[in-house]
Amino acid sequence: MSLPPGRRVRPERHVPPERDLPSERGADVGRRIGVGLMYGLWRPRVLGAWKVPASGPAIFAVNHAHNVDGPMVMGVAPRPVHFLIKKEAFVGPLGSFLTGIGQLQVDRHSADRTAITRALGVLEQGGVLGIFPEGTRGEGDFASLRAGLAYFAVRSGAPVVPVAVLGSSGRRGRLVKGLPPLRSRIDVVFGDPFEAGDGSGRRTRRALDEATERIQKQLTAHLENARRLTGR
Repeated sequence: MSLPPGRRVRPERHVPPERDLPSERGADVGRRIGVGLMYGLWRPRVLGAWKVPASGPAIFAVNHAHNVDGPMVMGVAPRPVHFLIKKEAFVGPLGSFLTGIGQLQVDRHSADRTAITRALGVLEQGGVLGIFPEGTRGEGDFASLRAGLAYFAVRSGAPVVPVAVLGSSGRRGRLVKGLPPLRSRIDVVFGDPFEAGDGSGRRTRRALDEATERIQKQLTAHLENARRLTGR
């Protein structure tokens, strides 16, 4: 997702009406559905869930190597999550379902002000926003981060919780293309929350670039630690 144009990132002046925000109740329903599906189809092992703040705004920064990463985190997280999901997924019945469970569609190729405002509204209301900071599926190693995560973290002041999903990209034994082997183990490791900003409150482009560098170091370190913990 691109950021709004201009040399300085200016905060939105208002939070959208509650009716325009993704449903917190829907996200909780999505979490309950996810619990059943994820534990029914695979064998999730969750580490560090106690590190997730019990209340208040938080941003989950999730590595993205597989289609199942988002649903897996949604199902095993200790709190309901509103993920920013590419608008191409919001088609037909699936689109209605994603909207119903409180997920946010975003245009990854433009400054999607509606998605930005609604995502900030989630954080303003003390919810959890889920982001794939790499922007799209890849190696899942946090090697290439976009500035969107830094924008939301600096703008809202919400702590970033690194989340590593490991084992979702195994290829052997697949019954359905695009899914990990059924009943295979998938590890989800939550890390220590951290502040992305430098404490100055600056929201300039330079400040966002610096925040992105700090975030990348933290996420990369968390991924390395998660691999050591899980043996992946």
